[in-house]
Amino acid sequence: MKRTQLAIKAWLVVGLVTAMGLWAQEMLTADQFFSRLAENYASVSDYAADVQITAGQQPMQGSLLFKSPTLLRIDFSQPADQVIVFDGKILLVYLPQYRAVLRQDAGDQGVSLGSATLASKEGLSLMRRNYTIGWDHSPNPEPIDPGSDEQVYRLMLSRKSVSEGYKNIRLSVSPDTMLIRRLEGWTVSNDKIVFDFQNIKVNQGIDADKFAYDAPASANVYNNFLFQ
Repeated sequence: MKRTQLAIKAWLVVGLVTAMGLWAQEMLTADQFFSRLAENYASVSDYAADVQITAGQQPMQGSLLFKSPTLLRIDFSQPADQVIVFDGKILLVYLPQYRAVLRQDAGDQGVSLGSATLASKEGLSLMRRNYTIGWDHSPNPEPIDPGSDEQVYRLMLSRKSVSEGYKNIRLSVSPDTMLIRRLEGWTVSNDKIVFDFQNIKVNQGIDADKFAYDAPASANVYNNFLFQ
């Protein structure tokens, strides 16, 4: 009887050790996971999504279009009729409440907007180059918000150079789609900006004409607003 019990215990130990070994082999490092994420975005030529941007106590909501490498457009429902467009060279922001268009040349005075969005192949390349990558808490999925049924993998990125606009970036990645569900950035002044992406549809064949924008003729244009 004792021999039987010892044999069972031995097999349990062997099974546990084997399972732990397999788990260790399958567990990805944060850097490996980021590489898989980047590989997934490398196949994304364009996407459409609902986006919510939260900075302080002022959430903004709208529809986002992105086309690789740098075309970006957001038509906001909150604030209503506000528009942001970037064509890789010029950034336009239309503020309907002021009847104003803010225009910034990306090449002026050393301004480098780089990628139109961090949630892209180009954005991930920049993050890979300029940030160290680690897990936020663990390599296991966790709720995107406390009490939520939606699970995400979380990466925490820390800048390598003080020249980066964000000190830290946290990426929440959907395990089902391997797309960025939420992006959170902390600025030098420790302000937090959150981008929530939902209803993401990739490779829709979005035409470049979608990113052309003609502001109302009555709007005043303010050039190089980042330096005024």
